Amino acid sequence: MIIPPDRDHVVLTVDRHEVRLTNLRKIFWAEARLTKGDLLRYYAEVAGVLLPHLRDRPMVMKRYPHGAAGEHFFMKRAPVPRPDWIQTCRIVHPSGNAIDFPMIQDRAALLWVVNLGCIDLNQWYARCGDHHRPDYVHFDLDPGAGAGFDRVRETALVVRAALDALQMPSFVKTTGSRGLHVYVPIVHGPLQKEVWRFAKALAQTLASRHPALITAEYRVARRPRGRVLVDYNQNAWGRTLASVYSVRPRPDASVSTPVTWEEVSRGVRIEDFTIRNVPARIARLGDLWKPLLHKARRVDLAPLMSAANL
Repeated sequence: MIIPPDRDHVVLTVDRHEVRLTNLRKIFWAEARLTKGDLLRYYAEVAGVLLPHLRDRPMVMKRYPHGAAGEHFFMKRAPVPRPDWIQTCRIVHPSGNAIDFPMIQDRAALLWVVNLGCIDLNQWYARCGDHHRPDYVHFDLDPGAGAGFDRVRETALVVRAALDALQMPSFVKTTGSRGLHVYVPIVHGPLQKEVWRFAKALAQTLASRHPALITAEYRVARRPRGRVLVDYNQNAWGRTLASVYSVRPRPDASVSTPVTWEEVSRGVRIEDFTIRNVPARIARLGDLWKPLLHKARRVDLAPLMSAANL
């Protein structure tokens, strides 16, 4: 599939669907001199490894119509009109409001969503068929004021050691923004609230054991300076994080990229991975997060929650 660099608008046939791409030469990153077309070409190139992580999951759209430095807005409901081949997932919220979220099921849907100005992709942790039961528990490691990325790496290794002690295999990626994400694939079963309680208990335990490094305090005003937040609240129902391989709206067009724990130990950096070099890394290493898609080695969270009286 070729997205031409010398045209503003084009209609492509992708997986037997016609996809209209617009404003391809519009600058989306002024400093990096990258266009909306460059963003679409990146996602087209990484679609093979990205799509399995997105399929069947409701998508919250974060739209940047004027590029990475412009204003953005969130959009949950799939826009109307839309192509009839865009699949949706209807979710009834506690308020009683029913929302039809779009889902990214194939390359055509991926390009359609990105063409709306979605720089990063934010999918639910559960699949549409059972959106109350997530497929993983995760920890968002976010540096607070006075904490550099070296402290984020140190925190990630502490989190990994704690998960190893619980016999929970973990996978790590850069957020593409400021921190690291640590994920554990779990056996389908616990409700989102139960997964949240487990994450909260572990985060608070780590904060009590490593008070000079880690905080679990969610209120910004009460967080101690120089600590890294182990954010368990992102496990709450309806929350989302930037997907693996998502481009982020930073000046260098950084990408949320899977890394090895060895790379974390050696001093990996956020700026190591951008829209320009991640496709080559994938071609060389494959999808380091492919194990999250498999049923094997998924952790049964129920006994751990029972042992902790959660």
